[in-house]
Amino acid sequence: MRIVNIMSEVPVISVYGSGDPAPGSEAYATAREVGRVLAALGYAVANGGYGGTMEASARGAREVGGHTIGVPCRIWSSSPRREVLSEVHMTDSYEERLATLIALGSGGYVVLPGATGTLVELAWVWEQACKGFLDVARQPIACLGGFWQPLVDMMVSQRRRSVDAVHVVTDPGALAEVFPAVDAAPGR
Repeated sequence: MRIVNIMSEVPVISVYGSGDPAPGSEAYATAREVGRVLAALGYAVANGGYGGTMEASARGAREVGGHTIGVPCRIWSSSPRREVLSEVHMTDSYEERLATLIALGSGGYVVLPGATGTLVELAWVWEQACKGFLDVARQPIACLGGFWQPLVDMMVSQRRRSVDAVHVVTDPGALAEVFPAVDAAPGR
């Protein structure tokens, strides 16, 4: 896997979520606000590069001058939403796409409501954190809204320390409690 990040001095937050929400929906508006908040905090936003919450988070980031990175995959016939992406990192397999989004997440990860694809993304990044392959102090994982709370509770009941890797936040504005503004971030 080759990753070229021309914005290497800017930490990146990978945003995971559903490709289904349409413009005008509540889920789309929430994802758009997530992009705005993260970009205003000084982060670049990476996501899968397609429609739904991916398009929305990139659109929100771009609206406030943020840098966006799409990571689409050749196995799907859909075209990436290039109009809201500053960079596109095309991948050849689903596994490469997941690994690229994790590698790009130098500032952390935000997980929006979604289906099985989003569940895989959350599970993979969460397991990386639980096994110590990610520094959760520098790369926190934030799940937005109550959607993921039952899963977090279930995992915590099985392995208490897994809660240390995941924050559940109520709304996009609360992301500032998990992700410090870039100028205030330790080591940055």
